[in-house]
Amino acid sequence: MEYAPELKQQLILCCQCGTPIAPNPANMCVDCIRTVVDITEGIPKQATIHYCRSCGRYLQPPTHWLACDLESRELLAMCLKKLKGLSKVRLIDAGFIWTEPHSRRIKVKLTIQKEIFAATILQQTFEVEYV
Repeated sequence: MEYAPELKQQLILCCQCGTPIAPNPANMCVDCIRTVVDITEGIPKQATIHYCRSCGRYLQPPTHWLACDLESRELLAMCLKKLKGLSKVRLIDAGFIWTEPHSRRIKVKLTIQKEIFAATILQQTFEVEYV
């Protein structure tokens, strides 16, 4: 009979709050990483889209007007192209949040990922409002 010792994973304490966690490159728990690092920094939370009331189309700069329905793929693609900082992060999910049709506001919920420390990927969800 051979003796096979049990391998236990060693735990360390989070450097911010002292919670026991598995070792990682940041030596912080997920909640502390989220409070310290904001991966949505550099992405605007509000943008402007030009809409023609008479023909019901949206301006896609510089001079092209698109006819899109509310909450359509074309409108979502146009909204995402307006955001400048999305090239620095990985876009996981994007979808519309319902607003009143007469409010003239479009809200989009985005889920993004970014590698913040060596082999540490943080995922965050936030809203962008288009006027």
